[in-house]
Parts: sequence; C-alpha cells; structure tokens
Amino acid sequence: MKFFLLKFSLFFFFSIAQAQNTNITLNSDLNLNCKFEKVILKNPDHNFETFTKEQIQRKDIKKLIIQSKTPDILIVKNLSEFFNKINLEVKISNNDIFLIQAFDKDRNYSESAVYTRKTGELIHEITTKIKQEEKEKDISFYSCKNNNKDT
Repeated sequence: MKFFLLKFSLFFFFSIAQAQNTNITLNSDLNLNCKFEKVILKNPDHNFETFTKEQIQRKDIKKLIIQSKTPDILIVKNLSEFFNKINLEVKISNNDIFLIQAFDKDRNYSESAVYTRKTGELIHEITTKIKQEEKEKDISFYSCKNNNKDT
C-alpha cells in the first residue's frame, strides 16, 4: 500500500510540475528578423557590465522561427545551436510572450529566452558554470520584426 501511495504521489507531483512548465495557449507561426542591441556580461572580467552594439561584436538573428500549437508544442529554430538540438524544459506561449528554457544533460549550462510580442524585444540568456559558486551569464537583447503577418 505504501508503495502504491508513493508511486501515485510521484506521478501526481510530476504531472503538476510538467503542467507548470508547459503552457501553450496560442497557435502561432513567426519568422523574426532580430537586430542585436546590447549584452550584459557576468564573468571573471565583467560584473554585470552592459555593452552596446557599438562596443561589442555580436551577430543579428536573420531568421528566428517560433512555432506554437496548443496544447504543448513550441518550436524555436535559429536562436542558438543549443536550442536547435535540445528538448525544451519550459515552454510558454500566450498573447503576450514566448518563454523557453533548456539545460544540458549535466544541468551545468542553460539557455532561456523571452520574446515580448507587443514590443518585439527578445532577451536571450546563457548561464554557464551553474554548479559552481560563481556562475557566468551572457544576456543579449534584440529588437525583432516579424517577417510574416502575426498568426
């Protein structure tokens, strides 16, 4: 009986956790062109210092694809090599935002991104050395325009 209750409890909590990490309420098919604006760096050389596009070399994102379909499909292509080849752990899409997050298998590296529909702002955060005391962050900001009509 205890085994059954334990198994049921784990299944119940896992289901709740999974439901909180995935919330797709909008079908969408976006093709975005995103211009790099600035980056905030946290590493041994920089303590949350901001650098503009005039101060640091970063590429624009020419064709960022975001596709969502209720109830649980959210696909993001061309944001990074990491996102192109990994399953997303957090997938949220609604009228206001797209939010995604993924970790490597060791959970020592993660990437997350938030795209705000109304402003066209994209924030892409890369966190490394998660298990160490001094994590490193690279937070890039982009201004995006949709090449498709918004769906």
